[in-house]
Amino acid sequence: MTTADAARDDDISPRPMPWLLIAATCLATFAITASGVTRAPFLINMSQDLNVSLAMVANLFGVTSIAWGLSSFVAGVGSDRIGRRPFLIGAPIALAGTLVGVALGQSFLSVAIWATLAGGCSGLFTGVSMAEIAGRVTDRQRGRALGWIMAGQSMTLLVGVPMASWIGASVGWRGVNYVVGALSLVGAVAMLATTATSSGGITAKTKSKPPRLRTALSGTVLRLLSCVIAERICFGLAAVYYATFMLQTYGLSLEVLALPLAIFAAGNILGTIGGGQLGDRLKNRMLTFAVALMVAGIVAVLLFGWQVGVSVSTGLGFAFMFFNALSRPSLMASLANVPPEVRGTVMGLNSTAASAGWLGAAAIGGWILSTVGFAGFGPFSALLAILGGILALSGRR
Repeated sequence: MTTADAARDDDISPRPMPWLLIAATCLATFAITASGVTRAPFLINMSQDLNVSLAMVANLFGVTSIAWGLSSFVAGVGSDRIGRRPFLIGAPIALAGTLVGVALGQSFLSVAIWATLAGGCSGLFTGVSMAEIAGRVTDRQRGRALGWIMAGQSMTLLVGVPMASWIGASVGWRGVNYVVGALSLVGAVAMLATTATSSGGITAKTKSKPPRLRTALSGTVLRLLSCVIAERICFGLAAVYYATFMLQTYGLSLEVLALPLAIFAAGNILGTIGGGQLGDRLKNRMLTFAVALMVAGIVAVLLFGWQVGVSVSTGLGFAFMFFNALSRPSLMASLANVPPEVRGTVMGLNSTAASAGWLGAAAIGGWILSTVGFAGFGPFSALLAILGGILALSGRR
């Protein structure tokens, strides 16, 4: 791959993996991601408390995603100029403040404003943290390192949401925001302790040639960002609508649904960790991404089209999440393999593209559901997977 080949900024000898930094980033990432997804169990409670419709409260996810995507790009560009550390420490602190605002909001408008600001603060962290981790390891360690960070995101589905439900039973949805805010502050302290020095920022070496957006937006990077959008829509269709699919197809209770959802999330975590290993060991990362994503597309056809029983659909849900997650670390490692002076910008754009994919999944999924039904999800996901695979393989390795 042309951009990647030109971006070998580190030596080929392996460095020690920065495990303390990875652990701190996983913790902060867990808190950042939890700031949004832990709202899911309390939509009804929030609508009753704020005296608005359930649909209005659900729209908070959309505005949060938009703010997240926009701020990711801004933070990525900024981190290439002033360094990563101000964002890695400042974003979790700012997020904690906005979550207090959400908890104290007495009207839907005030809650919406604070939730939007929370999404913006979250976006200030995600892309920059991936750029920081990528800058601390060699190219052939990036799949594993970034895979662990993405596993931290996935843990919010497996652990964060159930814990929020349990805590919320005692302190309510407002109390959960206080708890996540406190966890975000702990994440900020962890980042402070593990980033005494950090990558990014204009140095004496790059001062004469400061980073430019045009440098980051090479043809290869744009192609990979298109792959990100295709993969995120494919993922989002299942992540957003899988629970509804299981409830409507098999008439499950919420208590019974908990196990399929846990298995579904476990597939994501295991696939992410395994994908990091593959991304560092196989020579052609784009082939790894394409094959895993296409297999996920095939599984999606079976998942939404072959409704023969709860056990089968649960197993297919696990398989879909596993193969989809298996593809992602290779894609992220390839995106990170750019010149260090534009790495923050590129990884920020990755988060922006991912947010666009999530919005696309929610909008397109709603349209498919209202016109075709769940049976349309599989073929559309397979089509996206094929498109993403073709885009991945269309350039040089």
